[in-house]
Amino acid sequence: RNTGGGRSYLKATVPAFPCRPRMPDRSLPTPPPIGWSRTLLWTAAISAALLLLALVGLVVDDRLITGAPAWLKPAKFGASGAIYILTMAWMIRAMPATRLLRFATAAIGWLLVLETIVIAVQAARGTMSHFNIDTPLDIAIFSSMGTAIAVVWVLSAVVLVLHLRTPHTDRALAMAFRLGLALNIAGAGVGWTMTQPRPGQMEAIRRGERPRISGSHTVGAPDGGAGLPVTQWSRDHGDLRIPHFVGMHAWQLLPLLLLGLRRTRRQRDDGTERSTVVFVAAACTALFVGALLQAMAGHPLLASFASGP
Repeated sequence: RNTGGGRSYLKATVPAFPCRPRMPDRSLPTPPPIGWSRTLLWTAAISAALLLLALVGLVVDDRLITGAPAWLKPAKFGASGAIYILTMAWMIRAMPATRLLRFATAAIGWLLVLETIVIAVQAARGTMSHFNIDTPLDIAIFSSMGTAIAVVWVLSAVVLVLHLRTPHTDRALAMAFRLGLALNIAGAGVGWTMTQPRPGQMEAIRRGERPRISGSHTVGAPDGGAGLPVTQWSRDHGDLRIPHFVGMHAWQLLPLLLLGLRRTRRQRDDGTERSTVVFVAAACTALFVGALLQAMAGHPLLASFASGP
């Protein structure tokens, strides 16, 4: 009954529309930062231990494999693996500890350890680890190494994508890690070109022969010629290990250079730091591309070494 006018009538007869209930927040909480990964620290320590074992082998074992000390390659891979894993641990320490990140980084660490172990086993046998297809066992070992490194390559790209999707307060350092890992992935990709059969090997295959070696890191000659100290990079021909090294270790150079720059400046300037990182990354990219083209053309690192004794 309307006793108080039209407005009161509407209030009494028209039901009020209820407000839309708030939907519950079903988004998953962001995991805490992963910090210093124990798995990566353990695998880095194992790689360092394998390096020490290889150094002992260099002292007590005087055998040569393709002209280089038998235990030199396990030593280099032990050192490189430890550096790679520690850099990965440093890069991801502020990222959310998702299952994908934990799986990817753990797989990278253990696969690099297993590769170094396999290389050490081949050194103990007195035979090549890479490019060796002499026996069914050697073929299985070389194939498994190639598969493992391909998985590491893919997982490294996954970590890079996850890092790009994660906001970081230190933008300059994040940029250094991202550009460095991108160059690392490019440098690691050079390894694929090393595994391709060389012209002489292809000719042997066409003749129906089965070569003992498939691929090489030297361009223009078989592996095992005169090499530079420690690295054993070819003094007389192109060597694909040079661009491989430049690309792989830009990942360490960029963040370390940034930290060194900060120690020389009293105040941090984010714009200057990021510009410096981009400039150095561009220089590393140019060096990588130049070294790759030089190696594929069959030219040694420096002409002066080619004219040496």
